[in-house]
Amino acid sequence: MKTLLRSAVALALVALCAAAPASAQGVPEGATKDMVAKGNEIFHKAGLCYACHGQDAKGLVGPNLTDDVWIHSKGSFPELIAQITKGVTKEESKSGVPMPAKGGSTITDDDVKAVAAYVWSLSHK
Repeated sequence: MKTLLRSAVALALVALCAAAPASAQGVPEGATKDMVAKGNEIFHKAGLCYACHGQDAKGLVGPNLTDDVWIHSKGSFPELIAQITKGVTKEESKSGVPMPAKGGSTITDDDVKAVAAYVWSLSHK
């Protein structure tokens, strides 16, 4: 009886996890865990993001990306994609420090989406 009950509970938990929205699992809606992993790699290499946001993404010249404080948007996945794609001009920047489009790198639009997914995941654990 106990084994049957444990099995039923385990199956129910598996079903709940499978049905949970992506955002409840630390991944924004419209992204995947693979995108987050790819974004992590791009952030720390070709995307050049680490140069201003630091290896730990807690900020150097650019702001901290690991907390829930968003300076130039509300931090939604689509807003992050737009912000990384467009950059932040000196005039728009709250700190006066601009961010070039794509961080000054030559990453692709798909790479931008992956980086946005990774950045989103940093403050939505």
